[in-house]
Amino acid sequence: MNRVVGVETDAGEARVHWYEAAKPWIVLALGHGAGGGIEARDLQAIAAALPADGVSVALVEQPWRVAGKKVAPAPKTLDVGWRGVWPVLAKAGVPVVAGGRSAGARVACRTARELGARAVLALSFPLHPPGKPEKSRADELLGAGVPTLVVQGANDPFGRPAEFPEGSFERVEVPYGDHGFAVPKRAETGQEQALEIIAGGVREWILRLR
Repeated sequence: MNRVVGVETDAGEARVHWYEAAKPWIVLALGHGAGGGIEARDLQAIAAALPADGVSVALVEQPWRVAGKKVAPAPKTLDVGWRGVWPVLAKAGVPVVAGGRSAGARVACRTARELGARAVLALSFPLHPPGKPEKSRADELLGAGVPTLVVQGANDPFGRPAEFPEGSFERVEVPYGDHGFAVPKRAETGQEQALEIIAGGVREWILRLR
């Protein structure tokens, strides 16, 4: 990690944890989920891997996490926090890819066009609450309006890859992965290999945006 920047937003203070490239040509901004923070294995794997390719990674810590709260606020409040951080993300003058895992992916999709995001990276997009496929959030994903990559665990109870609708987005499937991309010890794909699939898939996709 290079540096941490505090940012005042209308939802409270957020933090941007920068993993910076030496000569960045693009910024990948990633928000966390509603049940965890930027320590998530997929966010950390991407932040470690991509700066070598000229991609500065910004892990965005929402105000509710900075304040030490255990439960995420309503989606509208998450959007407010994300909007407040955006000027800091765009300050370098290079394109910004909006992204995140779970609830953070939803935020990125909802605000992408409004904020001028170059593309959206949706990690573990929560297509529906577990066991409730009728409560689909597909409209958020399909409405992003920019090039989109979905990285989804094969065993994600919030939406397995086969459940996703047809759309213009691209997909990377993580074998055996659950919502946090954890894989069972008995699985043919090990945990490190699963993280390599995630980071490699994101790298291949983002380099095509150049």
